[in-house]
Amino acid sequence: MHHPYHNLVHWIASLLGQYLTDQTPQWVHPFLHAALFWGPALLIILAVFRIAQLVWTRKRKVIDLQKPLQQPHFPEFHQSVLRFILKNSYKDQLALAGLGLLAMPVLYFTLELPKIIVNEAIDSTHFPHERFGLSFEQEEFLFFASALFLVAIFANGTLKYILNVYKGRVGERELRRIRLYIYRRWHRGAGSERRVEVIPIVAQEVEPVGGFASDAFALPIFQGGTFVTILFFMFMQDPVLGFAALILLPVQLALIPRLQRRINALARERAIEVRSLSGALGDEVSHEPPGTKTTRTVGRKLRDIENIRRQIHQTKFLMKALNNFLTALTPFFFYSVGGYLVIEGSLTLGALIAVLAAYKDFSAPLRELFRYYQSYEDVRIRYQGVLDYISSEGNNPMYHLARAKPPEMASSQAAE
Repeated sequence: MHHPYHNLVHWIASLLGQYLTDQTPQWVHPFLHAALFWGPALLIILAVFRIAQLVWTRKRKVIDLQKPLQQPHFPEFHQSVLRFILKNSYKDQLALAGLGLLAMPVLYFTLELPKIIVNEAIDSTHFPHERFGLSFEQEEFLFFASALFLVAIFANGTLKYILNVYKGRVGERELRRIRLYIYRRWHRGAGSERRVEVIPIVAQEVEPVGGFASDAFALPIFQGGTFVTILFFMFMQDPVLGFAALILLPVQLALIPRLQRRINALARERAIEVRSLSGALGDEVSHEPPGTKTTRTVGRKLRDIENIRRQIHQTKFLMKALNNFLTALTPFFFYSVGGYLVIEGSLTLGALIAVLAAYKDFSAPLRELFRYYQSYEDVRIRYQGVLDYISSEGNNPMYHLARAKPPEMASSQAAE
């Protein structure tokens, strides 16, 4: 009498067409348990936990919105960087999303055609083939399938090129817009008393915002669609291999964002230090002759920036090494379990080769989605820093001077 958990895994495997018997090698069992039970179970737990976090965060935002606003309202900006981008480029975002979705069917053909070439053109003996109302001998069908594969690759590359060029145009336009908005606010007196702090903000701190503007909605749609398309292709070849591709995904989703939050906190600290350094250098150039005190201050700030950057590098490369190791570990399951399925005759060699080739592209959208999360958190912090800077208008007397009414306006109102 088997344990209920053991019976559950056997039942799931039987639903997917894999029947575990006494002749099944013992080393196959733990792989199937991990792929068919523990991987999906951990993904479900993470999804529930993440949904609960989002609901709690949403409730807190509703409570915060009911409180009096501490910052003035800026017509050009929005408290959310995503809403700021959508407000200024919603038509472009829709076009980018459409191009991303259009590339998904083409991507699927680039994955399916290599399997057809191996199984039906190279390894098959059933000829002639009838396709599209035409009859092909083996060499003819091999050339025909290879030509279709070349066309699919060209179409996929062309769509990516158009998408990337369009994204670059949108990003540069949004970068110019936000720089102009900051300059206008600064010119009217907004900002801290150290006026030169606006230089690193306009020149450096907002530059990632422009790059993110082109990816804000297009990248998760395109890369998420790529991820789903490749995963669907794997499941179509064999459900067990599809589940095997997700074995280590829960580990990545649990560890990578945690390390990324540490990097984001350090990035915010670095931005504050760089801005403070610019202010100190501006004070020295504008008001004070070079002296020992200011030299020590600048040296201390440079040392602090160096320490922060070293911590960022250590955490970033740890995250990268961990992600690369987990990504490279998954093909081990394909070679072992997939090879066993080929030997047993329940999976074709062409399908296994196609899955291995697809997984090479499967890890890329995951990396891009993790990079998107990293970019979003970094841009969100930078954007909030910009709002904090231009909100400090009450400490700047130039703001009140800029807001004062011109004499001719005051005299005309008095005459009325």
